[in-house]
Amino acid sequence: FCKMIKHIIIWDLKDGLSEGEKAECSAKIKNDLEGLLGVVEGLQDVRVYTDLLPSSNGDITLECLLNDEAALAAYAVHPAHVAVKEYIGTVVKGRKCADFEV
Repeated sequence: FCKMIKHIIIWDLKDGLSEGEKAECSAKIKNDLEGLLGVVEGLQDVRVYTDLLPSSNGDITLECLLNDEAALAAYAVHPAHVAVKEYIGTVVKGRKCADFEV
């Protein structure tokens, strides 16, 4: 029995972005990451949360479910995912990651 992997990322958007720019960046990240479902093999579910409560200490949260650690490793280098990561790198200042078996 192989346990699935939960992959969670929390990003902080760069300082100096207007509220409109933050909303635009967040919407693009959400659309692009959720668009990877069905494109990246082994990716079972992907959800991006952009409307976080004030008690949160991040701006955007990604929650993915992958088949196994091999699927997580393949996701990390998949060209479609790499393209999204490149954009994200231009608009965020910080990233936290948590990967665990479920």
